[in-house]
Amino acid sequence: MDLTVAVIAKECVPGRVKTRLSPPLPPEGAAQLAQLSLSRTLGSVRSLPAGRRLLVIDGTPTAWDAAGFTVLPQASGGLDERLAAICDAVSGPLLIIGMDTPQFSADHLAPLLNDWSAAHARHQAWIGPATDGGFWALALRRPDGNLIRGVPMSTTTTGASQLARLTAAGLNVGMLPELRDMDHFSDALQIAAEIPDSAFAEAVAETAARVPRPRQEAEALL
Repeated sequence: MDLTVAVIAKECVPGRVKTRLSPPLPPEGAAQLAQLSLSRTLGSVRSLPAGRRLLVIDGTPTAWDAAGFTVLPQASGGLDERLAAICDAVSGPLLIIGMDTPQFSADHLAPLLNDWSAAHARHQAWIGPATDGGFWALALRRPDGNLIRGVPMSTTTTGASQLARLTAAGLNVGMLPELRDMDHFSDALQIAAEIPDSAFAEAVAETAARVPRPRQEAEALL
């Protein structure tokens, strides 16, 4: 398939990544879960029928994470500008995925892949909404940074605003399944339950065993 898949990511340095997991996790624990989330996401992307895979990262990836990907630095500016820069750098069909949904698999993208593999695609764009109001995936058959630039990011209405921007441009937009982003430790617990046999789930379980129980819960057990 003539498809470029780009993963936008951040180097998993303690204190700089997934800071909303702390507390209850220490910065090192938050960075560990971020790294497992990123690595699993990249592994899933390697299984997709893509002609080109990009890792657009703020920082330096591990050798394993970089394998099979063209590594590019993120552009400067807000998230909308960084996503728009990816669009402006790619000429053919493009799918952008974040690093915070390790439960994502090729099955979640089946509607998009089937549509864009057909002789005549029904949708010019696809969006994967996230439970926090954002989006975990965005696909454009004809990438154009102006379709993203200026959309308010990291709000509870980001996904709706991005969808409105696409439809206002006259695009027929397909909807991918809604997934949960790993923003807080409670999110990590729910994501781990969806992928119980993964290294991510194992790490979450080990971490949860070390997290102090809330005082009220501890008193209830006495």
